Parts: sequence; C-alpha cells; structure tokens
Amino acid sequence: MKAAMNTIEIHGLAVHAAGAQLVPYKYEPGELKTNEVEVSISHCGVCHSDIHLIDNDWGFSKYPFIPGHEIVGTVTAIGSEVKDRKVGDRVGIGWQADSCGICEWCRQGDEHLCAQAQPTCVGRNGGYADAIRVNSRFAIPVPEILKSENVAPLLCAGITVYSPLRNHGVRPSSRVGIVGIGGLGHLGLQFAKAFGAEVTALSTSKDKEAEALEMGADHFVNTRDMGALKKIAGSFDFLLSTVSADQDWQALVNSLRPKGTMCVVGVPPSPISIQAFPLIGGQRAISGSPTGSPRDLHEMLDVAARHGVKAITERFPMAKANEAIAKVKKSKVRYRAVLTN
Repeated sequence: MKAAMNTIEIHGLAVHAAGAQLVPYKYEPGELKTNEVEVSISHCGVCHSDIHLIDNDWGFSKYPFIPGHEIVGTVTAIGSEVKDRKVGDRVGIGWQADSCGICEWCRQGDEHLCAQAQPTCVGRNGGYADAIRVNSRFAIPVPEILKSENVAPLLCAGITVYSPLRNHGVRPSSRVGIVGIGGLGHLGLQFAKAFGAEVTALSTSKDKEAEALEMGADHFVNTRDMGALKKIAGSFDFLLSTVSADQDWQALVNSLRPKGTMCVVGVPPSPISIQAFPLIGGQRAISGSPTGSPRDLHEMLDVAARHGVKAITERFPMAKANEAIAKVKKSKVRYRAVLTN
C-alpha cells in the first residue's frame, strides 16, 4: 500500500547569510507531490560544493537554506504516482533532486544536463536535516553490501570521478593518471582500478604515496618534482584533474599520449592556460565533466558494491556540522566528512 503522509515540519541546520554559521531551522514541506518520495536522512556528506554555496562563492545562493547533497536515508512516504520506490527502501540522493523529464537530454538519460535540472540544495533545502523530499527517480537504491557512511560521498564525489572514467572509455588497456589525492581523487584511484586500468597517482603530498598505492595506484608521482613531471611526458591515455588549485597545466597536457584526454572536474581559481600546438600535434583534448545521471548513479553504486569501492570517511554528529565544515575548509579531513543523524 502506498503511503502519502505529510511530514508537518522538517528540522535541519540552515545558513542565513553568506559565510554564516549553520543554526537550527525548520520548514514545512507542504503536500507530498505525486512523483516524490520523502526520505528520513541517516547520513549526509560534507562536500566542498556545500561550502561554496554557504559562502555564496558562485553568486546564486539564496538564504536561508539547508545545505547537503550527499544523502543516504530510508524512504518513509511515496507520492501517488511513484512506482519505482517503496517505503523502507534505503536510497541515496546526490547533487540533483529533479529535472524536466521531457527535454532532449532527459529523454536520452542525461538528466544532469537538463537546462531545468533542480539541484538538491540550490533554491531548496538539502540534507543537513532529518528528512528531505525529491523526485523518486533521483532517489537511487543503495546495494545492501554498502555501508551508508561510506556510500554517502559517492553520491557526489564518487559520481564526479566515475562518470568521466566511464564516458571517456577507460578500460584495461588504458593508462590513467589521477591528479590530486583528496576527497575526489581517492575515489578516482579506486574506480580507475575497478575499470582495470594502469593507474598513476599525481600529488603534491609525498606523504600520501603509501595510501595512494593501497587505494589502487600502481605508481606515484610527486608533482612538485619537475624532473618527475618531465619523465611522465607522453604517458597517459586519460588524465583526471580533481584539484581546486592551479597546476602546471602544460606539463599535464604534455603527459598525455597521442589522442589522450585531460578531463577537469576540480575548479581551479585561475583560467587554464596551455599552448595549442601540443593539442593539435598529438590530437589531444581537454574536457570537463559535472556529476552524472540517475542511470550513472545506479551503475556506479553497483560497481562500488562489486569492487569494494568506498569513501574513506570521518564521522561527525549532525549537530556538529559547523565543526565538520571548519575541518573541511582547512583540508584537515581524510578524505570525506560525513554527518550522521
């Protein structure tokens, strides 16, 4: 039987001005829409995108709002037209909560490219709360074998690295470099290994070498070592840059093999400047990638379950979200912070 109860109030932690602390906040979600599910939240990851939204770095935050878009929880109510989820299902919700469903991108299963895509915590309240409502298609069933704490960061960080590896055809013959071994990169290493590729970790932190090798890297390159960077010229079919810092972009492009691609998923503060000739002469490419579609999320969680991919996490009670955010801002978390209810 379908449940259609309404939660009278949802309680969470909201920010009321750019850069402000999170404070307790409640709101009435209104009627449960026919295509929605209500989810009782058990875990929510702290993504750097939440911090950008809190601080209004991107210029479109509207206050007050509850951040959070790496959500795991249990379905507690379903709308009258929902056929694909049931009360009691454990689901994950990522960056996106809805899309138009009828545009060319939605029709071909690329809902994340929909011009009317609705982010989970932009213009609406997100996952630093006890519950949330989203379109049922964006509440993805979580395989039983995966632990909620380790799966929460996969719903944004994980799909952000999984999608480009998949969409650029990484396979066992591929030589892959992962630039930056942090919240995104440590998952990139694991997924690249799951694809069967030969994997190189590139990092400015020499102290991460042992961990990178444990997480699936076959090789480690210290990117502060100019000699080491020169040695890897012409090495990679695919390079995934996960860092939000400026890099020696020309050296990274030079590390690509002919027909190789560098894909950028971290946002550096300055424009990326490179020479055109190495792109033209080697038929190389530079691309970008956002998160992924519900289809991609389903597939990624299945791959994670079968290959043992999991986020390395540090847990905080939901009430200590401000403490978690402060640690993430200072890059003191290895590798993802997760809030728990």
